[in-house]
Amino acid sequence: MRFATFAVLCAALTSGLARAEAPKRPNILWICADDHAPYVCGAYGNKIVRTPNLDRLAAEGMRFDRAYCNSPVCTASRQSFLTGRYPRTLGVTLLQTPLPEGERTLATVLHAAGYNTAAIGKMHFNSNLSHGFELRIDVPQHARYLKTHPPKPLPKDIEVQPAWRPFRDPASVWLNSAVLPHGARDEDMSGTFFARRAVDYLNERRDKPFFLMVSFYEPHSPFRFPIEYRGKYRPEQFAVPKLGKEDEAQIPEIFRNLSDREKQGIAAAYYTSTEFMDKNVGIVLDALKKSDRAADTLVIYTGDHGYMLGQHGRFEKHCCYEPAVRAPLLMRWPDHIEAGRSTQALVEFIDIAPTVLDFCRVTIPTSVQGKSMAPLVRGERDRHRERVVVEYSENEEAMIRTARWKFIYGTGKRERQDGYATGRPLPGRTIRLYDEESDPDETTNLASKPEHARLIDEFTAQLADHMKRTARQPELIPKDGDVHRLLEYCLKPHDVPAPAKKDK
Repeated sequence: MRFATFAVLCAALTSGLARAEAPKRPNILWICADDHAPYVCGAYGNKIVRTPNLDRLAAEGMRFDRAYCNSPVCTASRQSFLTGRYPRTLGVTLLQTPLPEGERTLATVLHAAGYNTAAIGKMHFNSNLSHGFELRIDVPQHARYLKTHPPKPLPKDIEVQPAWRPFRDPASVWLNSAVLPHGARDEDMSGTFFARRAVDYLNERRDKPFFLMVSFYEPHSPFRFPIEYRGKYRPEQFAVPKLGKEDEAQIPEIFRNLSDREKQGIAAAYYTSTEFMDKNVGIVLDALKKSDRAADTLVIYTGDHGYMLGQHGRFEKHCCYEPAVRAPLLMRWPDHIEAGRSTQALVEFIDIAPTVLDFCRVTIPTSVQGKSMAPLVRGERDRHRERVVVEYSENEEAMIRTARWKFIYGTGKRERQDGYATGRPLPGRTIRLYDEESDPDETTNLASKPEHARLIDEFTAQLADHMKRTARQPELIPKDGDVHRLLEYCLKPHDVPAPAKKDK
């Protein structure tokens, strides 16, 4: 009898010890910047920009060198990576489309699994829905803060940015080629406000793990920065990228009158705004470090896509050139992710959500189309995808990127509504092929070379297969076997209609 009692006691103690030693589910801190391209970051090799906090995060964690957004426009990219689903599947491909109410975001899934959830800053839901975030802080909260904490008047001799009026003012003005500060001191900027609210959240005591998303509006045009950051970069520090043979025909009309000096000024403003953003990233990371949660927190940093600073004559994203679609991705989790690692593996941003759920030991919904990067992050593999796919419905184009090749297919039949029309006749079907190993700047289109005809056919078939598998309404896809007719249908915007406004 005594032996049986002792055995039961040992079993109970062993079970309790196993539960006590079970690894904690990590907290998640995801920091996102708007329009931040990886090539303007010290961690990715830039010698001019000052991004010490992002550089430190990369040194303490893992840097992804071939991470791609799934659409080079804010709304489609953000809603895609928050759900782990392709933009076309969501029905969110255009800037103004709201995320459908029924879609499950990473926050929705983690909250259901017992996480506290909060989003501070830009989310681009295009609605008043919270999509799983218990706490939402954004521009309205910052405006209320300024009403109760009135900023001090600025010195009268400081020239500041005018109101931002893209496409109404010349591009030189709304892209801030004069490198003017926003009309505010550092302490009154929205980015600083968001960083401080994130600190408040990190300092709160709670008995559940958290998912905190901090999303800065910088360095998006007009590349805002406070008056204290004036003069940090000079236009003459920056070279104007040279144009390729085919660039002239595809340059948006709105950029054609920019002078070289204005292009240099735009770059200086972008770099300044990036440095300001990095400062605010540091505020959040320092607060986490001072807390007792740093060891149990997976930190993720992303841009929402890339950005063009004169490459191919462009100053935006909205296309499939490498600077527009490749985005920064950094991850740090002490004792779980080897410090100082980097990877050349091809990854898509829809892979982030299932990776987080994998690490949190939460079941990945079957609706998720992304692929967990956990084996790659743990060092169990050095490859992840054979190819990545990026789409931009506004211009009816999509790309496939492999380790060596970039294939871009465009219908050339849509009059763009995003402000970046060329002012030239529509070109019709356009196919581009770049050898990324020998031509990383994508200046020589090889699509017309006879020796690449078979490769073009293979990529075209792969893209068509992807479009069929990820269609929101597959029953509407043409079934006549014409691959080009299929692509022309699928590449059009087929967004979910916004819900009708109810009468009050």
